Amino acid sequence: MPNRTDVLLVEDNPDDMALILRAFRLNGLTHPVVIARDGVEALDCLFGCDVQALPRLVVLDLKLPRLDGMGVLKAIRANPRTCLIPVLILTSSVLDDDLAACYTLGANSYLVKPIDFSRLVATVASMMDYWLTLNQNGPTRVPA
Repeated sequence: MPNRTDVLLVEDNPDDMALILRAFRLNGLTHPVVIARDGVEALDCLFGCDVQALPRLVVLDLKLPRLDGMGVLKAIRANPRTCLIPVLILTSSVLDDDLAACYTLGANSYLVKPIDFSRLVATVASMMDYWLTLNQNGPTRVPA
């Protein structure tokens, strides 16, 4: 992971990843983005970097190989170093059980990926404006 990152995008589907990154660009997102293609890679990015390189925001898909999104969310929330990083679930799942489980595990937001690209662009615009511009970020980790 680079010295500074604002967004860790965890997405295994290359088509969805390309669309999300395109939506970032169309919305003028200039924040550094790191991509993890599965849950294990996401945790390697988070726990293999120094504290200053931790992302301000994790955008997490649920259906991932090797370790699913809920496993990633559990690991993020269980570690004092990462437990306060905002985690947004961006998934195709509309299952009530997934929604409830994510909020129970500490997700900050749960968004269903729109099928229509123009809606995805609008969703990404709102998401990035709120979490990277309007939201006052708390500490990156639990104070000692």
